[in-house]
Amino acid sequence: MTEVPKALELMSDLRSKTQDVINHTDNILKKAKEGQFDTSKGISFLETKYQLLLSYLIDSTFLFHKKTSSQSISGDPSIERLVEIRTVLEKMRPIDQKLKYQIDKVIKTATTGGTDEADPLRFKANPNNFTNKLEDEDESGTDEDNETKSTNKSKVYVPPRLTPVHYDLDETVKDKESKAIERAKKRALSSSILKELRDEYYEGPEEVKESIDLHRFKANKKAKERTEYEEERMMRMSISKKDKNAMRKLGTLSSLNNLTQFDDISILDDERQGEFSMEKGKKRKFNSKGKKGKKGGFKKKRR
Repeated sequence: MTEVPKALELMSDLRSKTQDVINHTDNILKKAKEGQFDTSKGISFLETKYQLLLSYLIDSTFLFHKKTSSQSISGDPSIERLVEIRTVLEKMRPIDQKLKYQIDKVIKTATTGGTDEADPLRFKANPNNFTNKLEDEDESGTDEDNETKSTNKSKVYVPPRLTPVHYDLDETVKDKESKAIERAKKRALSSSILKELRDEYYEGPEEVKESIDLHRFKANKKAKERTEYEEERMMRMSISKKDKNAMRKLGTLSSLNNLTQFDDISILDDERQGEFSMEKGKKRKFNSKGKKGKKGGFKKKRR
């Protein structure tokens, strides 16, 4: 029996709030009919959202009315409309979150008549001002040079295309020489001579791995098959011209690969590092003299 007074209190509270909502709605409808709300320059997204919310409230109220009247709502088309509107509103939520700051800023400006001084976005750069300044500079420059060329030139700012270069002006000659010595040491430490020396004096197990390319792998496989055939039948096989040419090409490739192996490890000697820097300086000096003293063209031979 204690729930009856609470229910009556809630009903009276609901009746009073409903009357307030009706009065507020009638006031808004009156202003809308008089044309006080001009939404032609408003945000279409908000107008669509409010229309969907209004349709959602109408369908919800209709379903509540049928439930309170003890009527069946199974198969009612308003349920499908509610599901559809709810889905659309859920999909619109990310867009609403993105526009929230701009909408609040416009509403605050319209109500207070000014912007907030503590707004951090007031101090950001305005690209429109930057473009206008560049346009004024371009116009003034072209008017001084030639008035006829001002119409043909583009007013859009185009930044210069500069290639990024390492800044080494603060480095001294000594720093550059030390860096060159370090690079030479790294090349020497990774050379094949030191690798062979390490493998020779290394006391651990030797790692066997293939370090040959595909062509040499095929040639070695073919040579192995030929050797096995000759050992089994105790007879020599004749080598065709095609096989001879292939072996000659492989020999040429191996000799070309050895051309790039400059195994100069003298840089690892601390006493010869000074000689390395002196040799580099002499070479650079010689090249610079050669470029200055060189003359183009051919000398005419006297008869």
